[in-house]
Amino acid sequence: MAQGRDLIDRVSEAVRETCAEVIEPRFEALATVEVRTKEAGELVTVADVEAERLLTRRLGSLLPGAAVVGEEACSTRPELLSALGSERAWLIDPLDGTANFVEGGEDWAVMVALCEYGRSVVSWIWQPAIAAMYVAEAGQGAVRNEEFLSVQGHPANPALWRGAVLKRFLPAEIAAEIDSRRGRFAAVGPGRRCAGIDYPALVEGELDFLLFWRTLPWDHAPGVLLLEEAGGAARRPTGSPYRPTDPGSGLFATGDSSMWTLGRNALIPSAMMSR
Repeated sequence: MAQGRDLIDRVSEAVRETCAEVIEPRFEALATVEVRTKEAGELVTVADVEAERLLTRRLGSLLPGAAVVGEEACSTRPELLSALGSERAWLIDPLDGTANFVEGGEDWAVMVALCEYGRSVVSWIWQPAIAAMYVAEAGQGAVRNEEFLSVQGHPANPALWRGAVLKRFLPAEIAAEIDSRRGRFAAVGPGRRCAGIDYPALVEGELDFLLFWRTLPWDHAPGVLLLEEAGGAARRPTGSPYRPTDPGSGLFATGDSSMWTLGRNALIPSAMMSR
């Protein structure tokens, strides 16, 4: 069922205001004690924690009774992830691209998704550096600052494709096989270390494909919905759909849904398809 326009606008406002209040003032102004390392060597800052706390309160007031699943809360209480299967649950990535933020780069975003029974139904991606709010609603399309998005300009020939492969979490043998296939494409880079930047770049034609190994829901649920509603595709290497509640590994995304099988067969080794 389509969500109310008022709810969508109020979430957009909550995301922008939270970013302006507790994240942007700390950009290029973090003290050493405000940055720490958590699991898998990833960084977390006081901005991540405070933004998640504020968004949890604001989103919770918009839909009383809805569960709230935040990245930072789950880092200490992973059992909270099970709430994504609830009738309604908010999913929060308070600061996607934290490493970029700490380094003073502008490739970071704030992301939120509303899930119903484990499926994303609305998503928001806010890129403050360019004042761009991306919103997608299941069955209703995707917009950037209220202008509808539709994937376009992706070449049919894979030899002309530009893509990104995030290798950090790939098993070594799979990474080596993918490296051997890079020559089949025009360019394959590492991406911009921020799903909230990479998914919109795919939608808007800056990239033709993305490949990830780790698929944590706060990183991918917002962008996958945006991509699919704009006409692209994001699936497991097996071809099965991505779901925020799915604990599997591997996700291949293409800017146009008609490109997906061709791209998978050109890039992904069979060992990855069987996992």
